[in-house]
Amino acid sequence: MASNRIGRINEEIQRELASLIPNVKDPRVTGMISVTGVNTTPDLRFAKVYVSMLDKSSAREVVKGLKSASGYLRREIGHRLNLRYTPELVFEEDNSIDHGAHILELLRDPNVVKPANPANAHIVLDEED
Repeated sequence: MASNRIGRINEEIQRELASLIPNVKDPRVTGMISVTGVNTTPDLRFAKVYVSMLDKSSAREVVKGLKSASGYLRREIGHRLNLRYTPELVFEEDNSIDHGAHILELLRDPNVVKPANPANAHIVLDEED
């Protein structure tokens, strides 16, 4: 039952952060930033926030800007959510989208992945437009 509660808290924190991040005044926090996930410890002391950026070249600067603004974000989450403890926010860049795209690219490469049934090797799937 506690894991379900933590899951709901993670979703609420993710939703609130997604609405708060565009209001951050730090000039390093620019561009399209998505909160892809939140993992909160069971005692609600820490929350690891995974963020993904459209522009990967400035990812380190965006994470530094978010760490700088973590006090403001934590205070706003504390006002919006009724929790005993407002977790300390730890921001990390999320590379799962890039990792998934790489795996998909490998799966589509016929030199890497051979067909499971050699009798179907002549079948080539067309890309959807």
